[in-house]
Amino acid sequence: MIRIAHPDDAVAIHAIYAPSVTHGVATFETVPPGVPAMRERIATRLAHYPWLVWESEGAVLAYAYASRFRDRAAYDWIAETSIYVREDAQRSGLARRLYGALLEAMCLQGINQAVGVITLPGEPSVRLHEAMGFTPAGVWRQSGYKLGRWWDVGVWQKTLQPPAEPPAPVVPFAVLRDSPALEALLAREP
Repeated sequence: MIRIAHPDDAVAIHAIYAPSVTHGVATFETVPPGVPAMRERIATRLAHYPWLVWESEGAVLAYAYASRFRDRAAYDWIAETSIYVREDAQRSGLARRLYGALLEAMCLQGINQAVGVITLPGEPSVRLHEAMGFTPAGVWRQSGYKLGRWWDVGVWQKTLQPPAEPPAPVVPFAVLRDSPALEALLAREP
C-alpha cells in the first residue's frame, strides 16, 4: 500500500537510504544522516511537499518525496523528486507505481514541473524516469566527487500539467494531506 510517510518511518527509511550514502552515488551525501536527522527531514519536508512510502506487511519497501528545487519564489511551481527502493524490492514494479502517486500528489498541489537529478550513468534511474515521461534536460559535468572519482549528473524534467497564467499559489502538502482528492489517490489499488 502507498501512504504518507510519518516520522516513525525514519528507521526503515534510513536503512534504505544509508547504503546509497556509504556505497553508492545515488546521493552525494557522504555520511549517513542518522535516524534522528531522517525523522526531522520527514517532518520538515511534509509541511510543504509529499513524502510517500510503499508499505507491505508492515515493512517499508520504498519511499519517494518531492523537495524545493531552488530558493527563489519564482521556482515555486517546480520541485525535485527522489525515490529509493530497498534492495530486495528492486525490479518489482513498485517504483513506477510509487513514483506515479508522488507525481499525481504534486499535481494536486499545483506543481507544474518535476525534476529528477541522476548521477550518471545511473541506468536503472534513467530507465525509471524515462518510463515515467521525464526527458533529458542537461548534464552537470564532473559536479560531484565521491568514492574516489568525479561524477557527472544528469537532469531529467517532466511537465506535470500546463502552467496557468497567472499561476495559483502551490498548496502546501500539510493543507492537502487530508483532502478527499489525496485520500482517493492513496486509496487506489497500487
